[in-house]
Amino acid sequence: MSDADPIDVALEHHRAGRLAEAAAVYERILQSAPRHADALHLLGVIAYQAGDHDRAIDLIRRAIAVAPNHMQSHNMLGLALMRRGELDQAMGSFRNAIALEPGAQVYNNLGTALKQQGRLEEAVESYRQALALDPKYANACYNLGNARRAMNDREGAVECFRGAIAIEPDHADALASLGEVLRSVGQPKEAAEALRKAAKLLPRDPTLHCELGDALQALGELEEAKACYQQAISLDRELHRAWCAMGRAEAKSKEYAAAIPCFQRALAVAPDDPEAHYHLGEALFSLGQVDPGLTHFRKAASLAPSDLTLSAIAMLIPGSSSADNRAVLDARRAWAERVAPADPPDKTFVHRPAADDAPLRVGYVSAFFQASNWMKPVWGLLNRHDRERFEIHLFSHAPESRIKHGRRRDPRDRFHDVTGLSNDQVAYLIEENQVDILVDLNGYSAMERLPLFALRPAPVIVAWFNMYATTGMACFDYLIGDEYVIPVEEEAFYTETIIRVPGCYLTFEVTYPVPEVASPPCLQNKAITFGCLASQYKITTDVLEAWSKILHRCPDSRLILKNADLGSPRNREFVLARLAEFQTLQDRVELDGPADHFNFLKKYDEIDVALDTFPYNGGTTTIEALWQGVPVLTFYGDRWAARQSSSLLRNASLPEFVARNLNDYIDRAVNLACSPDTPAKLAELRRDMRSRLRQGPVCDTETFTRCMEREYLRMWHQKREREGARHI
Repeated sequence: MSDADPIDVALEHHRAGRLAEAAAVYERILQSAPRHADALHLLGVIAYQAGDHDRAIDLIRRAIAVAPNHMQSHNMLGLALMRRGELDQAMGSFRNAIALEPGAQVYNNLGTALKQQGRLEEAVESYRQALALDPKYANACYNLGNARRAMNDREGAVECFRGAIAIEPDHADALASLGEVLRSVGQPKEAAEALRKAAKLLPRDPTLHCELGDALQALGELEEAKACYQQAISLDRELHRAWCAMGRAEAKSKEYAAAIPCFQRALAVAPDDPEAHYHLGEALFSLGQVDPGLTHFRKAASLAPSDLTLSAIAMLIPGSSSADNRAVLDARRAWAERVAPADPPDKTFVHRPAADDAPLRVGYVSAFFQASNWMKPVWGLLNRHDRERFEIHLFSHAPESRIKHGRRRDPRDRFHDVTGLSNDQVAYLIEENQVDILVDLNGYSAMERLPLFALRPAPVIVAWFNMYATTGMACFDYLIGDEYVIPVEEEAFYTETIIRVPGCYLTFEVTYPVPEVASPPCLQNKAITFGCLASQYKITTDVLEAWSKILHRCPDSRLILKNADLGSPRNREFVLARLAEFQTLQDRVELDGPADHFNFLKKYDEIDVALDTFPYNGGTTTIEALWQGVPVLTFYGDRWAARQSSSLLRNASLPEFVARNLNDYIDRAVNLACSPDTPAKLAELRRDMRSRLRQGPVCDTETFTRCMEREYLRMWHQKREREGARHI
């Protein structure tokens, strides 16, 4: 070994990875021969490998000064300059190397420098030159894929990444990039396959675990996706992306209580991330934390105004305890101004026959015709329309075959399945069918259809059934309610002309299988059981506080809550923790999860009195409780959403269950629980409830239909009068 050339000794150390030993030998060589080109070059390589790019550049430039035709020195200098961000000089060095000895590696390096400068076409050509010289050069193929990806040529990128993997099956970066692109083009199954292989090769890469989790989440494999995010978090607890993705997966699983801390952790890392604020708002809202949810939606909107955040605010604000009618109007107008034309199209409808006896064409738009339990008020009207005077059109988000209950088919009706059609396409269909009056049944429950009405596809546009507040949209001519839900003095908070029908605007009929009415459980339990089967988002902290006050004053009573979101143990723990804040003991509260609709309604067998939510009352929930013989206790609130149950109960001849205010609501609940006469009264009420409802105005769908038809005709004649004597 003592006779060996020192440069060979240094190279042996260098190749074995013993860089310190190699550097020491190179230094000794340079002490005796300062212009030793190889020692200068190779010591520069070690400096580059150590990340000391300034020293690398100095040493390699000295080597080039000694040996200007050494291609590898020019290539190495280019790499060091590129690392230091001096791209123009780096490209000059790579071109010098190519001029001396064209090689695949140098073309690949030049392509990378060009790509970093955004000169993608030139980068692609350089990578192709590399592959022309060495078709088995996997890295060049991979880099070509990245350049194509940057040019939004995703098909070309996939081809290149697959090519790199064909050359080198364990090319982890190519596998990861292939997975990312496949996921972005909607191929999550193939993406997950590639990303799994990449993750095995790079198990310490947290971002890669996130990518795999995203592909799995797109496939609906939520538990496996969560495991990937957890792995990413274990590798990097400050990885904002992983916390956000974990939160989305939890929320998608309806595990909102588990999602909340994930988004909170994401915001601890990146406080101004609008996406995390938005998703945290969603999770909070879903568990009844409406006002905290609104706070995060508003923060998201302030950081990055979007249709999504404004939609969320407009949708949920009627259920906010801190909001009022003005706030509801402002929020809905803000959304409408963003997504709908400020000025409706200037249209002249010339197709309507002038003959007064021609049937008026009325179109109803709904995403929920197939939802029997929701459509009880709708079918009561539609089934009783006078087909001699009205031609009925249904514009449905589901095929006719999915409507199993409620509808009585009439061969004169026109059914239009608009599933998958854009708003422009639906508007054209409505115009093509010459609809005179178009009625929205969706409201903010299917917001994606609201911009349809701004296109003015019919001469008269009406909102009914599923609105609970103003639309905030100038295109709606009328909004139908009743004297209980919209007092005259509140009309200033509506953009529509208000129509009040006599009785309740939600008359209904039940035409699908439901359980028989059972005796009140207090006859056996000797105590009143309160209950609520409302959606969890309606059960706010204020509601829980009121119910806790009732339970404290009624020590023998219990409370039953049942809804789809309470199927999660974490969600139940969240609700119990909120109740515990008001010193409500767990053993007095039963939380129950989802069930098929028939068995969901059977839960009313265990409830004596249903407690209404506020400020967002039950609509369908109130109707179903009454039909199962269970009276609903409510109070007359400060907005439409807080008065729906009042309207239903008064028209069901149950005004004694409508309190004046929140304190009266609590007092009436306590009086019901403490009165010795209550069990007998409830038993009698349950025996007679369905006959009482059928005979009262709340189920008088015939009278309601005639009222609606008169209103439609009046709207139409007013439209004609405004338009003048010409045909409309």
